[in-house]
Amino acid sequence: MKKTAFLVPALCAVLIGVAGPFMGNYVSDFVVKIMILSIFALSLELLVGMTGLVSLGHAAFYGIGAYVTVLASGSEGGNFALLLPLAMGAAALYALFVGALSLRTRGVYFIMVTLAFAQMAFFVFHDTKVGGGSDGIYMYVRPALGALDMENRTVLFYVVLASLVFTYGLLALIRRSRFGAALAGIRVNEQRMRAAGFSVYAYKLAAFVLAGALAGLAGFLLASRDGVVNPELMAWHNSGEVLLMVILGGLGHLRGAVIGAIAFTLLKEIFSTHAVMGPMADHWQLTLGLTIIVFVALLPKGLIGLVKRLSPKEAV
Repeated sequence: MKKTAFLVPALCAVLIGVAGPFMGNYVSDFVVKIMILSIFALSLELLVGMTGLVSLGHAAFYGIGAYVTVLASGSEGGNFALLLPLAMGAAALYALFVGALSLRTRGVYFIMVTLAFAQMAFFVFHDTKVGGGSDGIYMYVRPALGALDMENRTVLFYVVLASLVFTYGLLALIRRSRFGAALAGIRVNEQRMRAAGFSVYAYKLAAFVLAGALAGLAGFLLASRDGVVNPELMAWHNSGEVLLMVILGGLGHLRGAVIGAIAFTLLKEIFSTHAVMGPMADHWQLTLGLTIIVFVALLPKGLIGLVKRLSPKEAV
């Protein structure tokens, strides 16, 4: 991977940062939403694209991060420096529990076990009063730390942008590390890596826990943005949607996860807007599904394939 591979993502981050103050409220909120989903997609890319683990329960860590943020805030609000690691830690802890059991299975069995654990978390919050039941719970005061007050839209925008840069940079560094090389080897041929003396289970568990923590980061940001969480965050369709983002953008590429999150969110917004689609906006799931099928059929390598055609260098 060339050093110049970081140039395009870095320039995009700078442009977003510069354009932030000039965005209207709607555009700013929409960009923040896309950035949060990009972090969520990048966390799953670590599992699917870098390690070869297809999970259908990733939304559980996303929702746990959001719920812990709201629950720990209380009625007086919470400290940013406390709530962020708490949300990520809780998501990572549940990922450790899920991963320790589910990684003993493979293939479709692994997919079903992760889905089962996600549904278990969903029903814990949906059917009990732990998190307000099916109605969810509200955050009375958003996290703050001195001037770093998430009630401020500008502060929220730049905190989310910084979190996206951190996540992307962390995963880019992991890809270049020995740990990343081991994950790539496991993805290609797990048996050969085991024969070479690598503790495959430990590597996969570490990747699973880190992916859960990053999903918890996305959940923390979502709760800080919306001020409300509900069990639907953990529903199986959210795990399916983030998996679609990764596939749509292009498996095995960090830029692909971000591009997929942008494309999926834009398509969903367009197809569900009556001003654009008219009566068809009531059936946006149908049009979105058909569009994704067309994209996958025409671009088997994802949207990142278009970028690679324009540039012969490997995309990150």
